[in-house]
Amino acid sequence: MSGGWFLRNVGKRYLHPLLERRSLPNSFVSTEAPILAKQQSRTYSPIPLLLFRKVKESGNTTSFYPSSRFFSSSSSSSSNSFIGWYLGMIESRPVLTKSITAGLIYSVADLSAQRMTQTSSESFDLIRTLRMTGYGMLFMGPSLHFWFNFLSRVFPKLDVVTTLKKLIMGQVIYGPIVTATFFSLNAALQGENGVEIIARLKRDLLPTLKNGLIYWPMCDFVTFRFVPVHLQPLMNNSFAFLWTIYLTYMASLKKVEADQIANM
Repeated sequence: MSGGWFLRNVGKRYLHPLLERRSLPNSFVSTEAPILAKQQSRTYSPIPLLLFRKVKESGNTTSFYPSSRFFSSSSSSSSNSFIGWYLGMIESRPVLTKSITAGLIYSVADLSAQRMTQTSSESFDLIRTLRMTGYGMLFMGPSLHFWFNFLSRVFPKLDVVTTLKKLIMGQVIYGPIVTATFFSLNAALQGENGVEIIARLKRDLLPTLKNGLIYWPMCDFVTFRFVPVHLQPLMNNSFAFLWTIYLTYMASLKKVEADQIANM
């Protein structure tokens, strides 16, 4: 006995009364049920009504919509609205938006770094996280905005040679400046004096810059080559998430002791 014969004969006896008991519109019974039965005969699936979800009831009329379509459209509209809002904020308030974005990335990166290095008995150092958040918001966000805009004016082309020029300038000029500023500000906020800050820079700056040469050139190439200038700080901050985990770890190292300073 084939599935098609079963649905054509038994369906007439059981499917129509079932639909009538659910108070479906006559138009649905007369037009949709044969179509569903036809689809049923092809796929041998359970009752097609299981593919629909009741989302609205009004009086004796029940409306059915495919649940996957309902959820995909709602999630897509929410995502598009957020992206549109963020892009609008970048256009209207670029420095503020990029600063807040950098602050959030630095705070999450520092919490991640603490989570990976702390023992079970240690708690999160919220003061350290606030220092990282302040650095990202007050320094990195604004500096990235002006740096990328400066490079786009000096080197407006998007060819490979121009991209390499921007990349080299970032590694030779911008990278060392922001890294040295990061270590210096963080050490000063922890109470280190000028001698101790200089000793920290001698110990930590050069190894950090060497590791930056491994990580940042490819990131900068993608950013300069393929990303519009108004979104380059966002892309840079996205790449900076992993780098900031490493950077906050380096900044959390103990200060250089007095006997080590004397030997430098």
